[in-house]
Formats: sequence, C-alpha cells, structure tokens
Amino acid sequence: MKVPDGKYAWMVKIGEKGQFVIPKEARELFDLQPGNEILVLGDAKRGIAILPKAMQKELITNIFSEMEHSEQEESHE
Repeated sequence: MKVPDGKYAWMVKIGEKGQFVIPKEARELFDLQPGNEILVLGDAKRGIAILPKAMQKELITNIFSEMEHSEQEESHE
C-alpha cells in the first residue's frame, strides 16, 4: 500500500493504565517536547485525533467558522 506524501501511521500499544507512548518519529515531526500540552478529540464514528497545541487554534477557528456558516444557512431558510 502506498502512503501519500505527508501522511503517517504508527502502531502503539496501550498500557494497563490506558497510556501510550507517542513514537519518537512523530514527536520529532511535530516537535513535541516533554511538558507540551496536546488536545485529544474523540468522535464515536471516526475515532481519536491528537493535536499539538500549535494546531489547536487553527482547528478551533475552523470549527467556529463552520458553526457560523451553518447558523447563517439556517437563518436563510
């Protein structure tokens, strides 16, 4: 299977306490350092996403933009 450029996948094992280690390659790629905060999102149908703090602002901005767009469409109906 060919993986598109810029896309990655890693296998991790969940320990007894529900913890897992972010693979070294991923930590380096996303410049994750000890003590950094990450955002963990969950969707019952799509799974879990983990975002470094630097990406959180962009995601939250996109979410609110989509919400505003949906509200505007509803008000025009």
